[in-house]
Amino acid sequence: MRIVNRIALILNIIGGINWGLIGLFQFDLVAWIFGGQDAVMARIIYTLVGIAAVWCISLLFRNKMLDD
Repeated sequence: MRIVNRIALILNIIGGINWGLIGLFQFDLVAWIFGGQDAVMARIIYTLVGIAAVWCISLLFRNKMLDD
């Protein structure tokens, strides 16, 4: 589970940076890299970031966050 937790954390960091860029500069880095928001790869990245966020909710309720 430790690897899954780290992957989820990395994906959340990517999502956070992307949202920060959208908020500050109206620039969607994921869409820019993969050819638009409707591109298949961009949608996959958005979906993985969303799943990772849901996974990280469980980390809030664990005693050892990344050591599980």
